[in-house]
Amino acid sequence: MPRLPLLPGLALLSLALLPACSTPPASPPRTLLIQTCPAVTACALPALAPTTNAQLADSWRQHRAALEQCAAQINHIIQCQQRHD
Repeated sequence: MPRLPLLPGLALLSLALLPACSTPPASPPRTLLIQTCPAVTACALPALAPTTNAQLADSWRQHRAALEQCAAQINHIIQCQQRHD
């Protein structure tokens, strides 16, 4: 009967090793999300050579409109980058 105290220890050891033999449950496949912002393009300013005051005023309006369009493009890209950070 000297083996009797050893039996509960072996039983506990075998129960402790059982979870190591099982395989973990399969995890669901990961979904890859790629969020991209529009590419940055150079702002084009019109080349102007006004010779009269009327042409100067018109060229100033064209230049201002081009700068506003460029600023809108930059603001759109900044907002996109802030959403994805």
